[in-house]
Amino acid sequence: MTYCGQVKNGVVVLPEGVTLREGSIVRVELVEETTPALSLAERLGEWSGKGVGLPEDLARNHDHYLHGQTRR
Repeated sequence: MTYCGQVKNGVVVLPEGVTLREGSIVRVELVEETTPALSLAERLGEWSGKGVGLPEDLARNHDHYLHGQTRR
C-alpha cells in the first residue's frame, strides 16, 4: 500500500482515516517538488511568427520547394 503524507513539526502526518498497525515497518521516501512542465504553447512560442515571407502554397507544394518537383 502507498500513502502520501506531509511532514508537520517533524512528524509524518498521513491522510485522515489511514491507520497503520502498531509496529508496522514503513518506508519513507522524500518526493521532491517539481516545477510544472511548460505547456505546448510555451514550448513552441518562440517559433510563432517565423513563417513570414513564405509562399502561401508551401504546405501543398513543399516537395516543389524542397526537391524541385512539379507543383500540385
